[in-house]
Amino acid sequence: MFIQTETTPNPATLKFLPGRAVMEAGTAHFVTVAEATRSPLAEQLFGVPGVQGVFLGADFVTVTKADDREWQVLKPAILGVIMEHFTAGKPVILADGAAADETFNEADTEIVDQIKELLDTRVRPAVAQDGGDIVFRGFEKGVVYLHMQGSCSGCPSSTATLKMGIENMLKHYVPEVTEVRPVA
Repeated sequence: MFIQTETTPNPATLKFLPGRAVMEAGTAHFVTVAEATRSPLAEQLFGVPGVQGVFLGADFVTVTKADDREWQVLKPAILGVIMEHFTAGKPVILADGAAADETFNEADTEIVDQIKELLDTRVRPAVAQDGGDIVFRGFEKGVVYLHMQGSCSGCPSSTATLKMGIENMLKHYVPEVTEVRPVA
């Protein structure tokens, strides 16, 4: 098995491409060992000292490291965990987690559908290339609330991406949008 790696805009994260599907549908983001109990792969990755986050995408795994760790030390251990996991044929996710709560007024359903369509077709593919994901969390009084995951979470350029890229695009196509704000 050959696993490729790619850098991301966030220097604390690295994208691992195992050459096969990782998630059948959706994504999963874990920032603690306790959250990772539903993913044997994420649990194993958290067993590598210095791993602080694991994001599972369609065909990639993004790992976030502690600031006091170096990739040249962590990378071989992470590659070993990923290779062993897929070679053994273990499941990536044991059960589907609950969907994230979305908050918006039912009268805004049409606007929210437009926002989600734009996010799914224009934003998520680009964000996934950088090893992350963006999740719609709400819409209220013209403000769109989004959650950044994977390499995008904590990335130095994520604020610029939200404000200059996503906010401008949404305002252009959906006049009801006045602002985009990140949420945890």
